[in-house]
Amino acid sequence: MTKPRLSLEEHEDLGRTLAAIHSELVHRVTQLANAYPRSGVEGEPYRRLRAAEQALNQARASLDHALFRDHPRTGETTIYYPHPEDRGVTLPTGGRHL
Repeated sequence: MTKPRLSLEEHEDLGRTLAAIHSELVHRVTQLANAYPRSGVEGEPYRRLRAAEQALNQARASLDHALFRDHPRTGETTIYYPHPEDRGVTLPTGGRHL
């Protein structure tokens, strides 16, 4: 039995959310890179957040491929890589706007 896959609307929602998280993560990685060394014990938080950024990028790329497999006629690259002005989302926990 196969799983149902994401609808186009679910891909759109996930894409916006992941893009907003990515933007925030890049901001925080840069903040740490400018505030602490990138190596040694003090660089551990930077390296871990940088690894999270890279993992998120890989997940977004894989989801972009899944989008085009599942919805070849309606998929668009801007779903997982939206323009900066289309990246804002309100997260369900805490209502913080990214």
